[in-house]
Amino acid sequence: MCRGLAALPSTCIERAKEMKVHLGHFLHKSKVIGECDSVSPAKQEKLPKITKPSTEDALKGGQLFEKLLTNKRGVAAFRAFLRSEFSEENIDFWVACEEYKNAKAGSKLPLKAQKIYDEFVKVQAPKEVNLDSLTREIVTRNLSEPNSSCFEMAQERTYCLMEKDSFPRQKSFLTKLLEEKKVICSQTEKN
Repeated sequence: MCRGLAALPSTCIERAKEMKVHLGHFLHKSKVIGECDSVSPAKQEKLPKITKPSTEDALKGGQLFEKLLTNKRGVAAFRAFLRSEFSEENIDFWVACEEYKNAKAGSKLPLKAQKIYDEFVKVQAPKEVNLDSLTREIVTRNLSEPNSSCFEMAQERTYCLMEKDSFPRQKSFLTKLLEEKKVICSQTEKN
C-alpha cells in the first residue's frame, strides 16, 4: 500500500472500497452498447447523432435527464445505476417503448406490443414496472388496437418516476464520489 493511503483512517479506506464496487457497475460495458455497435451501417444512418455529455453536464440539473436519454452511453450508465438499485426494468421499459414508437406500422406491431405488455406491464410480469391500476388498465385497453402511442401514458409515468426519483440519486452519488475523490487526492498530495 502506498504511504499516502496508509495514513488514512480505515473507515475512509472501507468507503473507498464501497465506491469501487459501485463504480464497477458503471465501468462494466452494458449489453446495450454492444447491441448498438453491432447495428448495420444503413440503420446507423437513420439513428439520431449521439454526443457524449461533458462531466459538467453530468452534474447539472434542468433538462439533463432528457439529454442523458438521448445518449447511448448516458443510457448505459443510468442502466448500470438502476441495476445497482434493482430497478433496471424502468429504463428497459422506456427504451422498449421508444423502439416501439419508432417501429414501422405493420403486421408485427401487435406482436411487439404484446411482448412489451407481457414483459413489463402485465401484473407479475418478469420485469414489471411500477404503474397505478388506472394506467395499467388504459394500456390493456389500448392493446385491443395497438398503435404507436398505446404505451404513451405508462412510458410517461415511468419517465417521471426515473426523473424525479432515480436520477437525482444518481446525480447525488456521482457528486459525493467526485467530492470524496478530491478529498482523498488532496490528502495523498499532502503526505
